[in-house]
Amino acid sequence: MFGLFKKKSQLEKLQEQYKKLMKECHVLSASNRSASDAKFAEAEAIQDKIALLLKDKHETN
Repeated sequence: MFGLFKKKSQLEKLQEQYKKLMKECHVLSASNRSASDAKFAEAEAIQDKIALLLKDKHETN
């Protein structure tokens, strides 16, 4: 209950965005392959950002 007003970290926001894009990619893969590929490319870019954040986080610890 106390977590209701907790702000999400940049990492959490990116992870949610990645999940959303991958879900859209999967849905589109049955009907529009080129749109699915575009969503997948967006998701990969997000995943690269996540990897950079995690790398920076581990280097600072």
